[in-house]
Amino acid sequence: MSFTNKTLVISFILLLLHSVPVFPQTNTSRLDQDQQITDGDTLVSPQQIFELGFFSPGNSNSRYVGIWYYNINQTVTWVANRDNPIPNNSGVFSFVNGSLIVSDGSGRVYWSSNSSSSTNSNLTVMLLDTGNLIITTVQNAGGDDQDAIWRSCNHPTDTYLPNLRVYLNISNGMSNRFVSWRTPNDPSTGNYSMGIDPQGAPQVVVWEDQSNRRLWRSGHWNNQIFIGVPRMRSLLFLGFRLVPVDSEVMYFVFNYPTTSPLVRYLIQWNGVVQQLMYDDQTLQWNVSLSQPSLGCEEYNKCGKFGVCRASGSSFLCSCMDAFDPDPATRDQWNSGNWSGGCVRRTRLECESNGSTSDGFRTRTGVKLPDFADRRAGSNVDCERGCLQNCSCNAYAFLSGVGCLIWSGDLVDVEEFEDGGETLFIRVANSDLVSGSNNGVSKSVVIAISVAGAVVLGVLALLLWRYRKKLKACGEPENGPLVSEVSNGQDISMVVSEQLEHERKDFDGPPLPVFSSHALEVATDGFANKNKLGQGGFGPVHKGILPGGQEIAVKRLSKSSGQGLVEFKNEMILIAKLQHRNLVRLMGYCIEGEERMLVYEYMPNKSLDSFLFDPVKKAELDWKKRFMIIEGIARGLLYLHRDSRLRIIHRDLKASNILLDEEMNPKISDFGMARIFGGNQNEANTNRVVGTYGYMSPEYAMEGLFSVKSDVYSFGVLLLEIISGHRNNSFRSDDSTNLIRHAWKLWKEGKPEELIDPLIVDSCNRTEALQCIHVAMLCVQSSAVQRPTMSSVVFMLEGENTSLPQPNELDLTSLSSAEMDLIMEGREINVSSNDVTVTEVHGRP
Repeated sequence: MSFTNKTLVISFILLLLHSVPVFPQTNTSRLDQDQQITDGDTLVSPQQIFELGFFSPGNSNSRYVGIWYYNINQTVTWVANRDNPIPNNSGVFSFVNGSLIVSDGSGRVYWSSNSSSSTNSNLTVMLLDTGNLIITTVQNAGGDDQDAIWRSCNHPTDTYLPNLRVYLNISNGMSNRFVSWRTPNDPSTGNYSMGIDPQGAPQVVVWEDQSNRRLWRSGHWNNQIFIGVPRMRSLLFLGFRLVPVDSEVMYFVFNYPTTSPLVRYLIQWNGVVQQLMYDDQTLQWNVSLSQPSLGCEEYNKCGKFGVCRASGSSFLCSCMDAFDPDPATRDQWNSGNWSGGCVRRTRLECESNGSTSDGFRTRTGVKLPDFADRRAGSNVDCERGCLQNCSCNAYAFLSGVGCLIWSGDLVDVEEFEDGGETLFIRVANSDLVSGSNNGVSKSVVIAISVAGAVVLGVLALLLWRYRKKLKACGEPENGPLVSEVSNGQDISMVVSEQLEHERKDFDGPPLPVFSSHALEVATDGFANKNKLGQGGFGPVHKGILPGGQEIAVKRLSKSSGQGLVEFKNEMILIAKLQHRNLVRLMGYCIEGEERMLVYEYMPNKSLDSFLFDPVKKAELDWKKRFMIIEGIARGLLYLHRDSRLRIIHRDLKASNILLDEEMNPKISDFGMARIFGGNQNEANTNRVVGTYGYMSPEYAMEGLFSVKSDVYSFGVLLLEIISGHRNNSFRSDDSTNLIRHAWKLWKEGKPEELIDPLIVDSCNRTEALQCIHVAMLCVQSSAVQRPTMSSVVFMLEGENTSLPQPNELDLTSLSSAEMDLIMEGREINVSSNDVTVTEVHGRP
């Protein structure tokens, strides 16, 4: 359309404004063609969640058209004429010829959507419960914005709301940015913006708009979370999805199924991004996340090829392996200004002669560098492709993303205490054998190594000379670990290859060491009256320390089928894991043949002591059961995804769920747990351990285990909590176990009959049925079809969540009788792929 034609159209619109009928002040959510509202009138979304009208921020007299939360003190989420306010109360908001127009009483236009010049009377304007204002057809006035002609969310201001789409174009790198207000009381275009950078894998970036300088980024999206913010609350970020539209266009959407609590994301006038949640009690918005903060979250704090590591309120910069501080800025580096970054110590051989003999040093637990390029192929292809490209400085293979390549400088790398990914940094062949010195000269490293060797030699000589005296000494309560095991090796050195690899990452405080005498006194000589239970590991006794603190002492029985490996496994793993739904390890004892673990005391013992007791189970009303279900799910999610390790429990069952004084659940007993590598999704074992009845079919039959094995066990546990019956002791007229009974009721459309009769009349039936639905998804025989624990938590804690339908139980290669034996918890002999299952390692 030419400029002259546009002028004629606008002039025509202005002439029409004076004849447009005024829409009465009612709680309507829509405007049809040639209708308007004036200053003082509003549109209200169908469920009275959002409201649109004229407002003045702070003490200003300027008038803006905006959208805010209905009845929440004008928390504005979108502004139309943010850079062109009306100076008085004569404003008119109208829908004319397919366009939205903000004008004053004289007909002067202050803002227009410029969405259409059509006179189609079949169009209407809707304010949706998502806070999105759309122009759509009358036929689509039910509220779906997918086919809308125009959307306010495509022209955002400073706020991102759940269920609104943020579109991005892979080919041109474009996405709509959220732009801050200029000041807290001035909604005009501010100095900061937030948007999605789609390069490599999409990530959220905050820019300073005047210079387009990056201030912060979230790290890449791995289809679950933004990896640069590992402490983000799992529940909230479960709702994010990246949805492809075509080969070039996709959109982010945060599906939040409830309106309580209200959630919004805001880029403030000062460039800080906040996640806010509304508290109905205090009537205040509470900040649950704020990015960036000072320190390592500032963009590229340590310069190129530098790594920033936060420690409490302080932080420290270091160079990557085989890199040193840039000589041009070394003085600044030494004085604490690290922005000059680091340079490569040895030139790559590829740059010199085209050789591919360069190699890679790994850096684990980091936010991957900025400006990645995505490549197709496997992990091996990714490494090979980087080696064959002389400009490639690093690569990573990210679960949920694939291969990422960095050809430029490695910038904005942060090392986390928990979470993060593994970066493979390209170095010259000569630097492969030298360790990381973070900028310390080789001569210093050599000197330190020689001195350390001399000191260790002297200590070894002294220990050898005084070994008898040392052996005669008793183990102090908080002394060092010096006890010997039967083969003469220090137990701290006798670790499995997998745990040895992971142990180096543990940098927490050392666990207290208790003497056997102190624990014997605390438990009154391990008296039967203090015995809390007996498991495959051995007995557990209650104890009281001299200060009055109650403890639980788990003592390895000499006749236990579980031995040193399980003991070390549990000791090392639990020491690394910190979560409110995991039992806390307080210390250990290794003295002669005694091996004991000291835990926090759980006064309500284990879940099975309530759930399967005909009398005590009445104490578990639905509210308590649902709280226990949620707690177990969150604990498993931490093990599978949110801890620095990736843990498969492998023995999840009711007796391994302990209850504190408030009936909060704590997952315990990690003797059978396994650690997975960052890119590992499945493993095979020659020894199937755990408890039949809770084992997934692929684990019981083939020894294959993964996070989905724990999901299956959780599904069984969920059915037990809802029904009050044990899976492996349940019998009915037509079912041999609880799982089969559940499938039968599910197919018949009667899942409510699973609910424990003690709570059926008082429980929240919607929640209970949703839990049953989730349980059926978890106990599907196909591991691929089972949800992850992140999806499980979202499904459990989301209201009105649309859940997929589970598939009926598949007996796979086993006969019905054999499958019955597995699920009932009885012993069978199965041989598959040279894996033989002959024994049950059940542990309460």
